[in-house]
Amino acid sequence: QLQASGGGLVQPGGSLRLSCAASDFTLDYYTISWFRQAPGKEREWVSGRRGSGGTTYYADSLRGRFTMSRDNAKNTVYLQIHSLNPEDTAVYFCAATSTRHVILSHLRDGTVYDYWSHGTQVTVSS
Repeated sequence: QLQASGGGLVQPGGSLRLSCAASDFTLDYYTISWFRQAPGKEREWVSGRRGSGGTTYYADSLRGRFTMSRDNAKNTVYLQIHSLNPEDTAVYFCAATSTRHVILSHLRDGTVYDYWSHGTQVTVSS
């Protein structure tokens, strides 16, 4: 099970940290990504990291404002978002798979994940 939390109403320019907590398995060894879906739009990949380790990847359009990190002791992955703007309004999800070696295209397209959280709503508005 994955549980995403931390969403809310934020003013433009503000920051938010989303959490993705896992139960029943250890996130450190799992490939995990964050996705979002804005109203009327398709799901969009935000960030991800392979379970085999290495680089954390970000969508090109979001690089610099989004930071993915993890706290192994809490079995939780975070998504820190800075300089929020109304276009960031969306439901944010985390997803995980035990497959540790995932090609980048599959990391992004959502086809490899075994676990999905419920979404957490982020609304950016003044």
